[in-house]
Amino acid sequence: MRLLTGIWGSDMAVFTYRQKVLFQHCDPAGIVFYPRYFEMVNATVEEWFDVVIGCGFPTMHGPMQVAVPTAGLSIAFTAPSMLGDQLEFRLTPLRVGRSSLELEITAHSGEEQRLKTTLTLVFTKRGAGKSVAWPDDLRAKIEKEINQVVEKNA
Repeated sequence: MRLLTGIWGSDMAVFTYRQKVLFQHCDPAGIVFYPRYFEMVNATVEEWFDVVIGCGFPTMHGPMQVAVPTAGLSIAFTAPSMLGDQLEFRLTPLRVGRSSLELEITAHSGEEQRLKTTLTLVFTKRGAGKSVAWPDDLRAKIEKEINQVVEKNA
């Protein structure tokens, strides 16, 4: 049995990862300190790779000797989150390139959106010093998820 710090689920290509706002995420006023959102976003990405793509960060950083660092990010904070709030992070894959992956992640508390971010990850191999092409098996799984988004929105 696997224990998770959040609860995850999948509605077709939209991956959902729930996280509770803890004291460690907040400033003295009990509002999420914005850099902590980046940690929550990264946790969502990490779970998506593990649960949906089937290739978690321990495998990537361990035996595969690869990583998916963030190369670009835009974010809009649309409402504050408070200590104790239950946040639902919704990840949607948008586009896969030769070595890049564009994801959209929104965070909600109930129906209220708290943030929206678009990030670009790049696939790298230890020692390469630059991005490298996605392996065929990972690319196929990512493309399958993107195709589900396209079908759902058609």
